[in-house]
Amino acid sequence: MNDGLLECSRHCMKENSDCDNKECRLWIDYPDEHNCSLISIYEHGSMTLRQVAERLGISFARVKQLESRALEKLKKRSGVREILF
Repeated sequence: MNDGLLECSRHCMKENSDCDNKECRLWIDYPDEHNCSLISIYEHGSMTLRQVAERLGISFARVKQLESRALEKLKKRSGVREILF
């Protein structure tokens, strides 16, 4: 099955239970989506920066800063002057 989910994510969805593995790099403190960022993406697809901020418990401005920094890194590493999305 190529839905982008891990076996543990599928299990949480099937059992309607929240993930308690806080050591997992995909874990988020958002019980509405079983504490799993993969489930968030699976259920919603592309999300706005405000939706991401809500799930991470940080401000919209901080998410925007992180996005800008990540795009700058991509631009530097790719050697492209502009990245269009």
